[in-house]
Amino acid sequence: MMHGRNNGKKLMAVRIIRHAMEIIHLLTDQNPIQVIVDAVVNSGPREDATRIGSAGVVRRQAVDISPLRRVNQAIYLLTTGARESAFRNIKTIAECLADELINAAKGSSNSYAIKKKDEIERVAKANR
Repeated sequence: MMHGRNNGKKLMAVRIIRHAMEIIHLLTDQNPIQVIVDAVVNSGPREDATRIGSAGVVRRQAVDISPLRRVNQAIYLLTTGARESAFRNIKTIAECLADELINAAKGSSNSYAIKKKDEIERVAKANR
């Protein structure tokens, strides 16, 4: 659940997405929908570590992530990265979202989502 000033404002969210798509098209000369799809594919983690408790001992076990959760996690990471980069910044949220999507589509480590995905997968690998 989101909280704060921007909670439940669908029209504002649609306007931000539309503006971000225009920026993506201007910067990359590619189809913005394809850039978004590439960003979601690149920033979705493939495995995660979950808590498994038995006999009072709690340990973490690496598990594969379902496709739906992978997409949801990728969208969450992309939006969180855009929101954090826009906070106390001159750039608008649409510009920050466009930058985040472009970097994630390229697989660049400048992207918040790619960094978090790598961190999640590294923790899962350590708990295999």
